[in-house]
Amino acid sequence: MRVLGRQTRAKVDLVALPVIRRGVAAVRAAFADLAAKGIGYAIVDAVEDNDLLILDEAASNLALITGGSGAAIGLPENYRRAGLIPSRTTVEALPSAGGLGAVIAGSCSVATLGQVEAMRAKYPARSIDPLKLATNSAAEVAETLTWAAPLLAKGPVLIHASAAPDAVASVQKTLGRERAGTLVEEALASIAQGLVKAGVRRLVVAGGETSGAVVQSLGITSLRIGPQIDPGVPAVFADGGSGRGPAMALALKSGNFGARDFFTKALETLR
Repeated sequence: MRVLGRQTRAKVDLVALPVIRRGVAAVRAAFADLAAKGIGYAIVDAVEDNDLLILDEAASNLALITGGSGAAIGLPENYRRAGLIPSRTTVEALPSAGGLGAVIAGSCSVATLGQVEAMRAKYPARSIDPLKLATNSAAEVAETLTWAAPLLAKGPVLIHASAAPDAVASVQKTLGRERAGTLVEEALASIAQGLVKAGVRRLVVAGGETSGAVVQSLGITSLRIGPQIDPGVPAVFADGGSGRGPAMALALKSGNFGARDFFTKALETLR
């Protein structure tokens, strides 16, 4: 509340967990009470998935809600109740993309660091050095693709810029936070293009900004959503065509999503 309160002239208040636990009617009443008091923003508590389901149903009449991606868990049911989307009991199977597999990780979140460690224990991995990117990004990208080329036919490879917090802080101190991030995202996007040219058709990407950079670099404009790999992370399929590149199966995840074995599990799900 204090953080948001410093960013707006509107009043900010809280809908606390005990209210959430009393159910949808109690949350709606709390929203109405805050609105009557002239409160512009409501911060809401949530600890479990069911708390989010209650919040989403209670917010069904609101014009705007915002939060982490997990906050959307109950929205589909709102749309079903309103008749905006049909009820489905099965998930559509995605087409097979075939081809080689690879993982690109740009996130430095705790979950992704664990996933990188688990993947490195089983498959070839290469770390991208932002300081080398700052000196000669094109050379670092080329060296990485040269390293990957003979390995891809034997199984998936991992290419990551993920690093421990102290290493990240050191790089950001040297290069600046914004420049370091831009260098990494652009390099990983270029590496993704090179991997696709080398025959990769099953691609797992970790990190929200990294996923955005990779999808944009590959010219992907639409995705077909398939089965869930881990909570909040589905397998998706890009049809390609119309000069946008080959058909591909992908898994795109935010940093802290997915279990420790997410990378290997995702590659097994992507066909």
